[in-house]
Amino acid sequence: MEPQRSPLLEVKGNIELKRPLVKASSRLPLPGSRFKRGPDQMEDALEPEKKRTRVLGTTTKFATSYPRAPALTAVPQTQGQTAAPKVPKRTGPRCSTAVATVLKNQKPGPAVPAKKPGTAAPPKPGGKKPSKRPAWDLKGQLCDLNAELKCCRERTQTLDQENQQLRDQLREAQQQATALGAERRTLEGDLASVRAQAEQGQRELGNLRARVLELEEWLGTQEGLVQELQKEQLELQEERRGLVIQLEERERRLQASEAALSDSQAEVASLRRETAAQAASLAERGERLHGLEMERRRLHNQLQELKGNIRVFCRVRPVLPGEPTPPPGFLLFPSGPGGPSDPPTHLSLFRSDERRGTLSGMPAAPTRHDFSFDRVFPPGSGQDEVFEEIAMLVQSALDGYPVCIFAYGQTGSGKTFTMEGGPGGDPQVEGLIPRALRHLFSVAGELSSQGWTYSFVVSYVEIYNETVRDLLATGTRKGHGGDCEIRRAGPGSEELVVTNARYVPVSCEKEVEALLHLARQNRAVARTAQNERSSRSHSVFQLQISGEHTGRGLQCGAPLNLVDLAGSERLDPGLALGPGERERLRETQAINSSLSTLGLVIMALSNKESHVPYRNSKLTYLLQNSLGGSAKMLMFVNISPLEENVSESLNSLRFASKVNQCVIGTAQANRK
Repeated sequence: MEPQRSPLLEVKGNIELKRPLVKASSRLPLPGSRFKRGPDQMEDALEPEKKRTRVLGTTTKFATSYPRAPALTAVPQTQGQTAAPKVPKRTGPRCSTAVATVLKNQKPGPAVPAKKPGTAAPPKPGGKKPSKRPAWDLKGQLCDLNAELKCCRERTQTLDQENQQLRDQLREAQQQATALGAERRTLEGDLASVRAQAEQGQRELGNLRARVLELEEWLGTQEGLVQELQKEQLELQEERRGLVIQLEERERRLQASEAALSDSQAEVASLRRETAAQAASLAERGERLHGLEMERRRLHNQLQELKGNIRVFCRVRPVLPGEPTPPPGFLLFPSGPGGPSDPPTHLSLFRSDERRGTLSGMPAAPTRHDFSFDRVFPPGSGQDEVFEEIAMLVQSALDGYPVCIFAYGQTGSGKTFTMEGGPGGDPQVEGLIPRALRHLFSVAGELSSQGWTYSFVVSYVEIYNETVRDLLATGTRKGHGGDCEIRRAGPGSEELVVTNARYVPVSCEKEVEALLHLARQNRAVARTAQNERSSRSHSVFQLQISGEHTGRGLQCGAPLNLVDLAGSERLDPGLALGPGERERLRETQAINSSLSTLGLVIMALSNKESHVPYRNSKLTYLLQNSLGGSAKMLMFVNISPLEENVSESLNSLRFASKVNQCVIGTAQANRK
């Protein structure tokens, strides 16, 4: 039995067998056409061998131009079947590409007519030609032509049939090629799937091998663990035997402990009775301690009142490097009634006037000016000595009494140094503000053991040319004071607040230091005749203190105001004013006006006047709750030790003496 052949091979065989049978163009007249030829055309019709030879040459040339396809010859067909040579089976895209290339590149060639039985073959080239009829034998020539025409028509019909068969076979070959292409694509997809499965299988095989190695390693580890566990089991068994022995010993001890426990329970009952008695005694002592704390606050307040609700301290700054040394005896600090051991409270200043003279022409003796204050600090006094004198006053704010401390004096007399301290963060030169906050935090921590809790809120503003500015402002609001106004905290409230100013809660010294550093950068300063960098505004550091005793339902609150006043200088009427001097003039006028208002307010409070001009200045309006009868005030008058500043020093001392003579009513704590 013959093996089954591939459809693609059959198509290729059919194409190779039928290639030379492609119908060629014929120069013979179509059937039914009339013969209208000349003698030359008749001669061409009688010589078909030349044309056939030319056609055969073309076919041979076509066959040699494609060496991969062998030359084909016409094979007689038997009962519509064509025998095709066997071609090795090829699959894939190259097979379909070869078929398409053969079909596309195949050129029509001359067809070799099939010989019919009984038909005489034309004479071969090189043989004897048939005898040519004479020109007058037209009828014979016509018969020859008719015979030749009939032969041509039969060949044409045969070629048409073969051409139709070739077209059918070509169509079948194209269909088979399409089916083979689809089958090829399917096989390619299957091949890709099989390859993917094979790769997946290889990966899974690799994973399984790695897993096997891991399991073998794990198995080895487990075997080692089993051996260790077996050893540990033996050790535990030994330990168990030891524990059993210990348990028996403990049971014996337990029995002895139970006997001792019964004795201890009786003792515990006795201790509980003693504890209850001690708790009652502790509560009684707590009540007594609270009473003592209230008594301490009352006595502390009485002590501060005995010292005066308005107190004035005088501080003389030391001579700075580069400044002239004052003449001997320019400033004297007489001793107190107790001798040199008592803190000085008097100050004597000698002033020589060159315009005065005696009858003999000699200069007059210097004029002595004596002043008396609550305390006088010579140039050698340190910051710690100054704060020690006011520490008890600062603590009054923690007890619920409003406290206000001023630093007054001319430019360059040491007001800012007294309040804020020197640069560099040296603890020895810290001012009153950081020391007061540290003291309050310490005392609040001590009072927490008695049930008191305190909170502290800081604000820091300056009043420059009667405009309130926030010294703690940051970002775009930095340096702008037009949006800060002094308002009541609420309807019917006596508390005053500054709108659009920052109120920062603080709980430690580091937070206060950061706020002071920010305020120094924002404060308005300028160069004056007395100081290279002079404060041209009043700075008000406000600390709102709130205390609560939840166990007894007590609350107290009071502000602590630490005010660094601007420098007080008299105007020189003979001074030529430029643009910068005019600005300094406006600043000085605003400063002197607010300082005069402060003096008038203190005088009105001392004289118990019905109207106190708080609203004449932003400074007194902001501090009015800390200047009244329920407040405690302290003024530092700072003076310069230089003889050239004697006029300004005398003015500052005279203003401070007037304030020192004022007496304000008894202070009352703000408690609820």
